[in-house]
Amino acid sequence: MNIVSIYIGYIIDLIIGDPYSFPHPVRYIGKLIKVTENKIRNIAKTDKGLKIGGFILWAITVGLTYLVTYMIVKLFSFIPGGYIIANSILIYTTLATKCLKDEAVKIYNVLKTGDIEKSRIQLSYIVGRDTTHLDEGEIIRATVETVAENTVDGIIAPMFYAFIGGAPLAMAYKAINTLDSTVGYKNEKYKELGFASAKIDDIANYIPARIAVLLMAIGSLVLGYDYKKASQIAVRDRKNHKSPNCAYPEGAVAGALGVQLGGTNIYFGQAVYKPTIGDKVREIEIEDIVKTNKIMYATSLTSMVIFTALFILI
Repeated sequence: MNIVSIYIGYIIDLIIGDPYSFPHPVRYIGKLIKVTENKIRNIAKTDKGLKIGGFILWAITVGLTYLVTYMIVKLFSFIPGGYIIANSILIYTTLATKCLKDEAVKIYNVLKTGDIEKSRIQLSYIVGRDTTHLDEGEIIRATVETVAENTVDGIIAPMFYAFIGGAPLAMAYKAINTLDSTVGYKNEKYKELGFASAKIDDIANYIPARIAVLLMAIGSLVLGYDYKKASQIAVRDRKNHKSPNCAYPEGAVAGALGVQLGGTNIYFGQAVYKPTIGDKVREIEIEDIVKTNKIMYATSLTSMVIFTALFILI
């Protein structure tokens, strides 16, 4: 029944995505993080205290998220068909295929009008870097990198954990990922408090990011892109990122499309140097946003098929 729920959740995500009016669980996870962070900062005044507090923040956020999700699914199980309904809806909220595509298309559409300023603003909604002075090529690159990276965070990883432990584990992963994107920074404010969240997110994404190379290569093969280069570049340039995981999906997309990603970006006023990923076979262009979306969709479908086969065999 869990497989049925995953397929239903996947289809719902493809159809409706994440409407802005929908009370998405991530919003409440974010509020829990903020409230808990403030409580910890009121108590912890030293670097050591903040680092310990970071582990407490992680335990409270992930623990409560898992427990609440488990209880919701359990309570609905007493109603005929309730388990599938609750599990499906909750799994749906952990996936972000259509949402990622929609946000990338918004940037694509604005770029097509030639309005660079508006494109920078649109991009700023989905990236953490400073978009103020980006030119067209940098905006395209940032969009492609974001879709590639979030193919793991927003699709492969939650799907992977849903197959293992249903909605509770998939939602727990979502809490881990939300913690990383909220407090997992290496700046002065979060380098201690966010230490645990950043490290555990790396661990949670370790297997999904590496599985992504195979899945994205297969997706690229289906689409007629360079699937051999997708896997080769992902493996070759796997260390060309400050994250131990992000270079895998970015490398796969860079190889499949024959473009170069990475480079220096500005985060919170600080320049962060990143080595390049991929070979500049050609200059990156606006249609690469559409191609990356196609790779993401093909990868999501490939993930469903392969994870289902492995689940049945195991």
